[in-house]
Amino acid sequence: MAYDIASDRRRNRLAKLLKDYGERVNFSVFECRIKKQMFPGLKDEISKIISRKKDSVLFYMLCLDCERKRESIGIKKLDSQEPVISV
Repeated sequence: MAYDIASDRRRNRLAKLLKDYGERVNFSVFECRIKKQMFPGLKDEISKIISRKKDSVLFYMLCLDCERKRESIGIKKLDSQEPVISV
């Protein structure tokens, strides 16, 4: 997930929520491994935090093969266990 949140308060609330679902890999990017059936509930929780007129949250669903092809430079690295929904 990648997000752009205008308010510090809402941004902090969203980051706190997302820490329960995944790992922060950049200031406004989380990689979350969640089961498909959990995704609608997570989107509902996010919708309660953000302002639809001022904020945006982008969801990138990665298949297992796509995750395996992901490349990075530097120290941030996640173990590949389950399919990833990057938030």
